[in-house]
Amino acid sequence: MAPRRKKDEAEEEFEVEDLNDGIGSSRGSRFQVITNAFDPARRKLSRDRLLYGLGGGCSGRFVIYPENKFYRAWTNFILLWAIYSSFFTPFEFGFFQGLPENLFLLDIAGQIAFLVDIGVQFFVAYRDRHTYRIVHRRDLIALRYLKSSFVFDLLGCFPWDAIYKASGRKEEVRYLLWIRLTRVMKVEQFLRTMEKDIRINYLFTRIVKLIVVELYCTHTAACIFYYLATTLPASQEGYTWIGSLKLGDYSYMNFREIDLFKRYVTSLYFAIVTMATVGYGDIHAVNLREMIFIMIFVSFDMILGAYLVGNMTALIVKGSKTEKFRDKMTDLIKYMNRNSLGKDIRDQIKGHVRLQYESSYTEASVLQDIPISIRAKISQNLYKPIIEKVPLFEGCSPEFINQIVIRLHEEFFLPGEVVLEQGNAVDQIYFVCYGILEEVGIAEDGSEEIPVPLGTNSSFGEIAILCNIPQPHTVRVTELCRLLRLDKQSFANILQIYFFDFRKVLSNLLQGKESNIRFKQLESDISFHIGKQESELALRVNSAAYHGDLNHLKGLVQAGADPNKTDYNGRSPLHLAASNGYEDVVQFLIQSGVKIDCNDKSGNTPLLEAIKHGHDRVARLLVNQGASLDVKDAGSLLCEAVAKGDSDFLKRLLTYGANPNSKNYDQRTPLHLAAAEGLYMVAKLLVEAGASVLSKDRWGRTPLDESRLCGSNILIKLLDDAKNSQLCQFPDRSQQTQDAIPQKKCTVFPFHPWDLNDRRKDGVVLWVPHTLEQLIESADHHLGCSSSGIVSEDAGRILDVSMICDGQKLYLIAKQQNHTG
Repeated sequence: MAPRRKKDEAEEEFEVEDLNDGIGSSRGSRFQVITNAFDPARRKLSRDRLLYGLGGGCSGRFVIYPENKFYRAWTNFILLWAIYSSFFTPFEFGFFQGLPENLFLLDIAGQIAFLVDIGVQFFVAYRDRHTYRIVHRRDLIALRYLKSSFVFDLLGCFPWDAIYKASGRKEEVRYLLWIRLTRVMKVEQFLRTMEKDIRINYLFTRIVKLIVVELYCTHTAACIFYYLATTLPASQEGYTWIGSLKLGDYSYMNFREIDLFKRYVTSLYFAIVTMATVGYGDIHAVNLREMIFIMIFVSFDMILGAYLVGNMTALIVKGSKTEKFRDKMTDLIKYMNRNSLGKDIRDQIKGHVRLQYESSYTEASVLQDIPISIRAKISQNLYKPIIEKVPLFEGCSPEFINQIVIRLHEEFFLPGEVVLEQGNAVDQIYFVCYGILEEVGIAEDGSEEIPVPLGTNSSFGEIAILCNIPQPHTVRVTELCRLLRLDKQSFANILQIYFFDFRKVLSNLLQGKESNIRFKQLESDISFHIGKQESELALRVNSAAYHGDLNHLKGLVQAGADPNKTDYNGRSPLHLAASNGYEDVVQFLIQSGVKIDCNDKSGNTPLLEAIKHGHDRVARLLVNQGASLDVKDAGSLLCEAVAKGDSDFLKRLLTYGANPNSKNYDQRTPLHLAAAEGLYMVAKLLVEAGASVLSKDRWGRTPLDESRLCGSNILIKLLDDAKNSQLCQFPDRSQQTQDAIPQKKCTVFPFHPWDLNDRRKDGVVLWVPHTLEQLIESADHHLGCSSSGIVSEDAGRILDVSMICDGQKLYLIAKQQNHTG
């Protein structure tokens, strides 16, 4: 009894409210309440919002939430008035033709309360029956109320007794009193709420509701019976059911003079015996009107009686837990007899069924209609504290733990049962909530090793699953155990997504078994699986990058995969994405912090891969992020491009920083090959990029020599002009055959950038020399002017050639000009 009492004290019950506002059942609304019940943070937020009755910050206007404690108090207050009005309205109609002063004042007070409630209803938020969301827009709230019960509520608040007296006591006006019976809906809604309150016994609530329905129907009928008797003239009152009534020596001839309470009890007695059709003949209909009403009333009573009897029968018979247990046990015994099952398995089956009957654990049918999202929250609330303490998952991420928790199934095992048997294939992993088990190794001769106990927060079956080996030991129960079970496929699917946690699980498994001699032999298997998992992970990341699957790649990286891991060729995911031109993948990898200038085993960088395959957008992206074209054998690569006639590839290499004067193993530059093959356009491209015409190969030949051997006059002229240009810029270049010509070029104009009149003068394109004086001297020579300096487009004076960018426009400042820059 102690554990059960402790459990009851720890349980917290929550009232399941009907949040549908009388417009139909809403399972989603009840689910929302259950969700708040299991989520303390959300429950607190809901309480705060409901407490102040605000509209959630949507419209900024005053809105009352249905769960506001002040509104609930007001609802209970109105409920009392509704009970009074529902009971008193038929009574007033039948027994009063004009209220006395004390009752009239009470009636006015009640109508004022209902008038205030009408105003309140225009501010009460409601739950939409389609989306199950709280609607707190004032216009929608008002429209909904106007379309529902507003008209009846307003008519019910009219002082019909005063109107009746003012109209000359016209009987037709009194019939309008029945409009107030719509307030019975408030009572019915209260009873429906009580049925869903798990703190109140359901059988008791249903019986009370059925009794209230029966008594209210007979009360209303009793008032109508008396009304039928009072509407006849005084001379004909003897021809009514009550006027003709004589019980023993007592006559009801002058019934109007009898005490009000006695008249009401007599009418109620007549209504009840008529409804039950057990009257003795002493009370019966006398005139035609009474006969017609009794026929209608009895016809209605047949329906009401069927409703009452059916509900009572369902309450007594339907859903009996004992009956279900007996039926299930009978079916199981028939099944076991038919299949001749052994005594041990029979006892285990009976024990489990009996355990299910005596305790309410793992009742799957209870939660089967609840959405998976809510079941997941329930599982997190119940099982997460247990799984977090399991040594196998120590250091794992909360997301990984959540995925494990929502896939768990709860099971109970009785003492003596074997959960896992040595040598069997295992497809389940178990975690111990409470109870005691033992691991036993069974030798070939059948002898057992010393049992190793497994207590709370232990796990077993993980070695067989992770290492894909048979179960190494038998696990059996010594005390009643509550276990959490996770199937192998679900576990494998989770581990494939959360790779960092997979490595952590394997590491924890290895550490947790090192101290046990029996698991020493498994150390190599576990280490092998760790290495295998790392290799498979790198392969999957590279595969996602190769195929441009950005979503998959993001999932892998977010799950802990290292985007810098390379394959057997040393190629990283950035190499593969750049070579295939996946700009979005490259952008994501750069944002993930990968190495931009990493080299594979062939010395290729991601930038070179993008250039090779013509992906200019990817190449520019890499360059903007700081990538540089660092090629081990740039001369051979450039010469190979020239030999193949691939001018586009050659141009991209030169654009992204390849040195046009790089040499191959024969000390030949790309210009040597272009001149030897007579490739004019390629040679022109190289010359414009800064290739030296004077560079010599190992045989001492220059590109100009090669062009003369080729015999292409146009090519000879191109290289000869380039030679003269290079010699003019660098007079000592004839002796410097091995130095590379500077690659930057600029355009120099013979006027100041602010002189608008001189904008049509031609400039000259020059290679940028080593010094500023050489640049000014060369510009003066070609433009035929005398200058004192050079400025940029912004009229900023250039002080050093290192400040000049490739392709920049420069302007000479003449000595006679007085412009200030």
